[in-house]
Amino acid sequence: MFITKTHLPRRTVLRGLGATLALPLLDGMVPALTAQSRSAAAPVRRFGVFYVPNGMSMPYWYPKTEGSLAQMPPTLRSLEPFKERVLICGGLDDEAANLVKGGGDHSRSAGTFLTCVPYKVTTGADVSAAVSMDQLAARELSKETQLASLELGIESNAMVGNCDGGASCAYTNTIAWRTPTTPLPIENDPRAVFERLFGTSGSTDPAARLARIERDRSILDLVGDELRGLGQVIGPGDRLKLDEYVESVRDIERRIAMAEEQNTRELPVVDQPVGVPNDYAEHARLQMDLLALAYQTDLTRISTFMLAREVSGRAYPEIGVSDSHHPLSHHQDEPAKLERLHQINEFHVQQFAYLVDKLDALPEGDGSMLDSSLFLYGTGISDSNTHFHDDLPIALVAGKNAGISGGRYIRYPQDTPLANLHVTILEKLGVPVETLGDSTGKLERLTGV
Repeated sequence: MFITKTHLPRRTVLRGLGATLALPLLDGMVPALTAQSRSAAAPVRRFGVFYVPNGMSMPYWYPKTEGSLAQMPPTLRSLEPFKERVLICGGLDDEAANLVKGGGDHSRSAGTFLTCVPYKVTTGADVSAAVSMDQLAARELSKETQLASLELGIESNAMVGNCDGGASCAYTNTIAWRTPTTPLPIENDPRAVFERLFGTSGSTDPAARLARIERDRSILDLVGDELRGLGQVIGPGDRLKLDEYVESVRDIERRIAMAEEQNTRELPVVDQPVGVPNDYAEHARLQMDLLALAYQTDLTRISTFMLAREVSGRAYPEIGVSDSHHPLSHHQDEPAKLERLHQINEFHVQQFAYLVDKLDALPEGDGSMLDSSLFLYGTGISDSNTHFHDDLPIALVAGKNAGISGGRYIRYPQDTPLANLHVTILEKLGVPVETLGDSTGKLERLTGV
């Protein structure tokens, strides 16, 4: 890390014609006299939850033996380059899902995954659950960021009313709850996410957005004068970092514009909002890139990401699976169906692995952004045929500063609450809580001891 005598405020943003552009953490933002290390001057803890629906093809998820990971199991093999940072946890149960009085297993799965508290079954607006663990972390970590959290997804959350067994769609469309009566909807439109991060239109009015698109001006053009001025006062290392960041922003703008043009031309009447790519992988990776930008600029440190919502019927012909996801998950232990379901599960992990790889390549301090990040990947149903909420497929990806030892597969005793993992993660994030949901204590062995 190169420390200059020029000191920029940590929250420096560039402004121009109603647009603001947050900056990544530059060396020039670290005071020269106090910057013994980047981590000492600006400690950062990031946490993200990645949720997949409809259970898992379990024969492909767990390694064959507990202990050190000789190689990743089939579903997780795209994380092989990060094997030493992956911790697979077996034996965790979400008993709260079983205690919900009514509703279907899918709404129970998503609706209790991060709260571990039974929710009120209703089809109306009078939903009631509990504060989710990600929002407990957001309350504390948002003291240092502009956005408390980001809730991202791929599929539309426009469905209302009854989505699963008499339960409100609120319980299947999100896993994040700010308060017991305030579910946080996901955003699946990359344009909307971009504007939430950078505010280019100055308004959420559709006409204002359209005018912004028609002007076809990059946010980088709007802040061009300040960007050029900044380049003259920062050091050579920061200029290189700034150039890379600018290229990332420009690439995302280009991809959003392309998606909008394609949707307008090819699909003039669709349910999905303008700006959503037709291709699943392109859509997912565009959302991952936006999340990486949010982390890179420290706009937020907490996120949830639903790679699809519960009861998703999406098919994935691009990977050779034309079956609808939800019906396929009722596999009846047929090997061919289990294999096709596994292909979907693995495809989802590949999108997540893209983000992990991206963060590992982004420098931060004396390491990478991944070093100070912790991710939870999983779902609230194990065997998708039985719809059981025990022995859940859960994996952690932990940077070296997260306080968790990877490269292992560990199993906990039967009936160990999933909430115990949440309590332990919150402690690692510096947000200790005595209890959460049905927790009975902290999980041991996460550090390898």
